[in-house]
Amino acid sequence: MARRSNASITLILIIITVAVFLITMPILYVNQDYIKYFALKPSVIIHGQYVWTVVTNIFMHAGVGHLFMNMISLIFLGGFLEKIIGKRRFLLFYLIAGIFASLFFILTSVIFNTDMDVYAVGASGAIFGIAGLVAVLTPKLPVYIMFIPIATPMWLAVIIILGLMWFISIIAGLPIGNTAHLGGLVCGLIYGFYIRTKYGRKVRLLNRMLAGK
Repeated sequence: MARRSNASITLILIIITVAVFLITMPILYVNQDYIKYFALKPSVIIHGQYVWTVVTNIFMHAGVGHLFMNMISLIFLGGFLEKIIGKRRFLLFYLIAGIFASLFFILTSVIFNTDMDVYAVGASGAIFGIAGLVAVLTPKLPVYIMFIPIATPMWLAVIIILGLMWFISIIAGLPIGNTAHLGGLVCGLIYGFYIRTKYGRKVRLLNRMLAGK
């Protein structure tokens, strides 16, 4: 029988993402034009060019701070979800949520004619997918938001973070991919309700275990 791997998919994704950052940053420093081969740009995608960037942008980041925040979120949320749904399903969902977030970003850019020539990068869309899925499966899971010292239910934390990031991007004029985050979240919610419907008994058991009952 084949030996089952104990390697953490979450850790592997983090290693790959950090490696991509370390490799691409020197390349872009030499010539920023190469960003078109990695980052997502709606005006380019709709013309059928560099379509692979709907995937590669998930592993790209705009800076150390951007990378750090996403990887910290992935460690906690991804590690938790991976234990719940399993390694293979987690990996597949992560990629699908990231791609869905990319496509949602493109779709809203076309519909509202905004951000058409903006490059989008980051794992945030996939991570919001994870957050949405966790929020549906374990809505009462207590989590801490950034520097707030009070635990917040997972379902409320997701709403607060999404709303806060949208508010900051509008007030401060920061280039935050809010529609990509929303797309990832929608993907997570859809899959979460599917799991709750199909595996209702297991989800209820999980929540009782987390509640210590």
